[in-house]
Amino acid sequence: MDTTQLLKGVLDLAVLAVLRDADGYGYDVLRRLRAAGLDDVADASVYGTLRRLFQAGALTSYIQPSEEGPHRKYYGLNKTGRELLAHSTETWNHFAGAMSVLLVQKEAA
Repeated sequence: MDTTQLLKGVLDLAVLAVLRDADGYGYDVLRRLRAAGLDDVADASVYGTLRRLFQAGALTSYIQPSEEGPHRKYYGLNKTGRELLAHSTETWNHFAGAMSVLLVQKEAA
């Protein structure tokens, strides 16, 4: 199965989940997603998702100086982002449960 199409549908949720516990800058978010097993996630997709979620009012942002290069733009969840994460998690759990039922039924047949 091509995971790139699946990633497109759940990248918002994955990014929100990564930012749930700690703020992060673009490359940090990408690294954390890959460390969680989402190896196929594209750099540009993550940066675009962060910008879109920020513009939608789900994230805060601030600039932090870096000793390793240019300043970094960090993103964090705000109240709207936490509510979106909770709602999206509920939607995902419902969808994943329905798929599990379908797949188990198929295997049993």
